[in-house]
Formats: sequence, C-alpha cells, structure tokens
Amino acid sequence: MADAKKTNDEPEPQDPEMEKSDLGAIKALNEAYTRMTDELAKAIVGQAAVIEQILIAMFSNGHCLLIGVPGLAKTLMVSTTSEILGLSFKRIQFTPDLMPADITGTDILEEDHTTGKRFFRFVHGPIFANMILADEINRTPPKTQAALLEAMQEHHVTVGEETYYLPEPFFVLATQNPIEQEGTYPLPEAQLDRFMFNIMVGYPTAEEEIEIMKMVTSSYVPDLKEALSAEEILRLQSIVRKVPVAEHVYLYASNLARATRPREPEAPDYVKEWVQWGAGPRASLYMILGGKARAILHGRYHVTTEDIEVVAYPVLRHRIITTFNAEAEGIKSDQVIERLLETVPKRGEELLTRP
Repeated sequence: MADAKKTNDEPEPQDPEMEKSDLGAIKALNEAYTRMTDELAKAIVGQAAVIEQILIAMFSNGHCLLIGVPGLAKTLMVSTTSEILGLSFKRIQFTPDLMPADITGTDILEEDHTTGKRFFRFVHGPIFANMILADEINRTPPKTQAALLEAMQEHHVTVGEETYYLPEPFFVLATQNPIEQEGTYPLPEAQLDRFMFNIMVGYPTAEEEIEIMKMVTSSYVPDLKEALSAEEILRLQSIVRKVPVAEHVYLYASNLARATRPREPEAPDYVKEWVQWGAGPRASLYMILGGKARAILHGRYHVTTEDIEVVAYPVLRHRIITTFNAEAEGIKSDQVIERLLETVPKRGEELLTRP
C-alpha cells in the first residue's frame, strides 16, 4: 500500500489543467523570484517577509495595506518593485482636501477652433497606472476613499456615462501610519476587507540600520534590471489559480477562518472571549489564493499547510475585531491568530474526523 506512506503535504496527482507550458512558467517564476529579491536587495535592506507578502498578493491579483511608521522605506519598496517588474507607478498623497476626481480623472470642456464646437475630453487621473501607492489612505474623507476602493474592486472608473478601464495588471498598495491618528478617517471594516493583505512593516535590525545608513548617505545608485514584464505577470496570475490544492489544505484554511467567528459552535473559548467579529468568507479564499502564489514563488506545484500558516497573519489581521476585554488585556488580532495556529489541527486525518 504505497498510498498509506504518503504524508499529508505531499502533492496530489497533477491537475490536468496544469499543462507543461504552465509548469515551465512556474519554474521560470521561481527563478525570477530569486532575481527579484536580488534586485530589490540593491535598494532595500531587509524586509524580506514584507517583500514576499507584496509579491504573493501581486501574483494573486490582490491589493495590500501596509502599516508602518514613517521612514521605513514603504514608498521606495513599492516604486522599486514596480521598476523591476516593468510596471508603471504612481504615488497619490492622500490629504483631507483630496477629491475623487483628483484620483480618477475628470472631463474638461474644450473647443475645436476650426469648427467652434465644444466637447468634453477625459483627462486621466493618477489611478491609471499598473501600481498605485495610496499614501496615508486614512487621511482623506470616506467619499474619496470609496473612489479608490471602487477602482480596486472593478478595475475601472466611471465618469459621467463613460467607463474607463484601468491598465492590467493593476495593484493598489495603501499605507497607514499607526501612531498619528488626529484628523484621520479610519477605513470601515467592509472597506478593509477589500485588501487581500494587511502587512506590518517593522523596524530594521541593528545590523540592517547600519547598512541602511551606509547605503543612503553614500553616492551609491542601484542599477536595477527588469525581472518580469507585465505580460508575464498576467500569465502567471492565471496560472496561480490552476495550482492544485489537497482537500485537507482546503479544510485547514476553512477551519482557521471559521474558528475566528465567536458565534460558530466550533469557535474556541478564547475566541468567544477576545473576538467581537471574525473573518468572512473572503479570508479563506485569500488564504488559498495566497498559498497558491507562495507555492509557485518557491517552485512548488502544490499548496501545503505551511503556506496557509504563512499567509494567515496578513489575511486575518484586519478581519478580526477584538472585544473590549481583549483590548483591556492588551490582546491584538495577531495574538489571536498566533493562538489559532497553535490550536487548529493541520493534519488531514484530524480535520476530516473533527465534528
């Protein structure tokens, strides 16, 4: 019985959708991932986990919310990523007086001097780029936030009676400052749910900080080379969805998401005490998609429970709303996720027999 010796995370029989050309593209992506990280290292010191999470979201066709104090090279990280991927890049600085038309663009009235006729011409806003950095998104009013979030969801903007499609691939990386909240407009939970990942950008280590000082205060200018084209990214996005997933991995992602909901019968007692609202169905979808993208970035043709564990933090972090009791005890959503990863079983047999 050879099958009895299989471990739970061994690949299932290859999906018939995975053609030889797709498998070759996955191998090429793994090589490109190494090139991408090497190129990014020329301009960015450290932040390997953050960079990996951004790339996972990109190949899953998702958007990211980056949380970090000023000065952690969030803008540089995004602009450098767009450069090595051959993508157009625009930065939008969100301010209290920013209007939706400042993002999407607007119709302007022009006159044809030969005929004297007047007509409207659409002037594209900064949203028309492959990669958008929405800097300090919580500093602009909800109406302007909604204009960006509509474009994120639909990949087009509507002005008057006309619809204008955004260039593909299209990614939004929004930033928030966690320490300065005066005069801000926090994103509602329903809008936060549009972001695939919530990525925490932390301080560098002591060694990394010294390396940053040496790099930034010198005349060094990184010579960046393109690692992938926009066309290759679009193709790889379609291949991500073909990566096979074993049944126990689907069950693990589902059980993680369901365990965050305090009103579910299978929710642990600590979740019922610490969590007011848990993650919706988008969480389990994004954990599977993120697991697929991480698998092919690492040159594998199947998803493991380890992939789900890695993407669980950025997927669940902004989808878990803690209770007052949790806040009083200093419990944040990351502590809830850590506890879930310790207690929710990962093995296929355990999941299949679980009531």
